[in-house]
Amino acid sequence: MAKAQPRKWSGKVTRESHALDLEEGVFKLPSAKAIARSLKLSAERSRHRKSSPMRSALSMLTFYINRAGKNLTAARRRTLEAAKEEVHNLFERRGGGMARETATKRAAPGRKARTASSVRRRAMRKHARAKARTPAKH
Repeated sequence: MAKAQPRKWSGKVTRESHALDLEEGVFKLPSAKAIARSLKLSAERSRHRKSSPMRSALSMLTFYINRAGKNLTAARRRTLEAAKEEVHNLFERRGGGMARETATKRAAPGRKARTASSVRRRAMRKHARAKARTPAKH
């Protein structure tokens, strides 16, 4: 009796993942901008993601590129790699940190503007306080 071929988990992720509700054929779109716009829209609409919309969009794109591997033509790989750059541009993010629109908060007159890192530290402290108030489940 012949042994059944094991299915690849990566194919299942692409077919059944609910991390992002992707547009049908998104990775086959002709331009990097079209791919990036579709991924951005999917990431922002998704309620299942565990990370930021930008990170989710880039993660799905990178996953697809890695999964396709040697089966991608050089031209298609260039288009998909350019789509990564477009995702960064659409989310207005360059080289780490928070998105530009939230990088610094406007301060009231006479007060110091908050930087991205201070906003992040404040959010982490708030989260820690909320977690400390929640009783542990046994």
